[in-house]
Amino acid sequence: MEVAISAVTGELVSRFVSLLINKYHSGRAYSEEKQLKRLQQLLLRARTVVEEADGRYITNSGMLEQLNMLAEAMYRGYWALGAYSYRSLQQTPLEEEQQVSNSSPKRFCTVHGIARKNKATYHVDLQGVLESLEDVVASMTEFIVLLGGCDRMLRRPYDAYLYSDNIMFGRHVEKQKLLNFVLHHGAPGGAPAVLPIIGGPAVGKRTLVAHVCKDERVSSQYSSILHLNGDSICTIADHGSLLSGKVLVVVELVSDVDEEAWGKFCSTMGSMDRGSKVIIVSRYKNSEKLGTVKPIFLNTLPYEEFSYLFKTLAFGSVDPTQHPQLARIADELAREMQSDFSLVATNLLADVMRRNLSLQFWLSLLSRVRRFVERNFSMFGEHPQLLVQRRHQIDVSDFVMHPASQLRILPSCAAASSQTQVTEERAFLPKVRLRDLLVDPGIRPRGDFNVVSWESRLPPYASFVHFVPNGAPGVAEETPLPGRKRKSI
Repeated sequence: MEVAISAVTGELVSRFVSLLINKYHSGRAYSEEKQLKRLQQLLLRARTVVEEADGRYITNSGMLEQLNMLAEAMYRGYWALGAYSYRSLQQTPLEEEQQVSNSSPKRFCTVHGIARKNKATYHVDLQGVLESLEDVVASMTEFIVLLGGCDRMLRRPYDAYLYSDNIMFGRHVEKQKLLNFVLHHGAPGGAPAVLPIIGGPAVGKRTLVAHVCKDERVSSQYSSILHLNGDSICTIADHGSLLSGKVLVVVELVSDVDEEAWGKFCSTMGSMDRGSKVIIVSRYKNSEKLGTVKPIFLNTLPYEEFSYLFKTLAFGSVDPTQHPQLARIADELAREMQSDFSLVATNLLADVMRRNLSLQFWLSLLSRVRRFVERNFSMFGEHPQLLVQRRHQIDVSDFVMHPASQLRILPSCAAASSQTQVTEERAFLPKVRLRDLLVDPGIRPRGDFNVVSWESRLPPYASFVHFVPNGAPGVAEETPLPGRKRKSI
């Protein structure tokens, strides 16, 4: 009898525990479903406010801080929403990726901590992200009211196309600060106001300036907008008398500027009409001392924001949520590229991915990028992006997967302008897009040729052209190239 009672009791307890577990899981699923719906609603509201703010002139510094907080919370929310959609895929490794990696004829050892990125995990704190976004959105009431009183930017249809297709992405606060300087800031005593914009290579300094200079108010307020480099600032003294009205001068510094030459330049600017201004574009922090106002620092985009940009470029008009496996690969690639690669490389890779939304192809690109980094670390001891900045050769054999021979690129110096200057004898060499080499390595020309890593789709069609010598492995691996010496920042 006692045995029967014990058995019945055990069965009842087991069923009760099972019922509690089922109710817990069903309740949790329902709760997460509500959280996802709420997150989508908040993201729509946040994006609406951010886009509206991008279309108005904001001069209030407090509003700019609020806009920055809202944008950061919005990009975190979009990342969490995307990561949640492929969370179940994290339980198993990417078998296809493993197969692609193992099929490579030669593997290089992982060095300098690259493995830390290869096993990215996606723990999604949905509740935390939701609460953070709710708090920010709830505090936006005053911001929205004040935003309604800000003047609206006027854009013609072509300007709007430029705005979206030329990838002036993010930088919401930096755009407003630069506009405020150009349109409203004045310097005492007739001296020109000078604003330094400082950031690493290819973080979007020139793009930011170009975007602001295209603004209708800016172009109408200045009689001339001049673009100079550090070597040509003295020439303005010879032609200053020919300039009339307010002048906006953009000076791009690729090295330390001579103090005497800078003083002469500022003296010439001071003799021009009151209200003339100077924008300095530089990657060197010591350029801060040349400014008369607080500089604008451009850093690498945060991971969540960079991932949003990368997926926007890679998927184009396709909804990433409909392709969770591809979205996961895009996030993996964003982790690889966010801090170590330039926006030029980002555009190149995303452009190739957008043309072939194949799971196997995207997995192949992920594997190629990792092998490309590992090979250059193994051969030269540095990340390929650092090698490019120093104009040191890089090996792209793994990236392009050329079957016949090694393929090495000698980067040209694009510091002075995004339109890379090539020597006269190289200007007539065959030219191939790196994008096309990625898809079909067999199109490689015989002998020396130029490779175009990226070119813009809009005027002035700026391009980044590099040299590929025939039999590039013959170049000594340790031979320093012109421009190798790095300047202290």
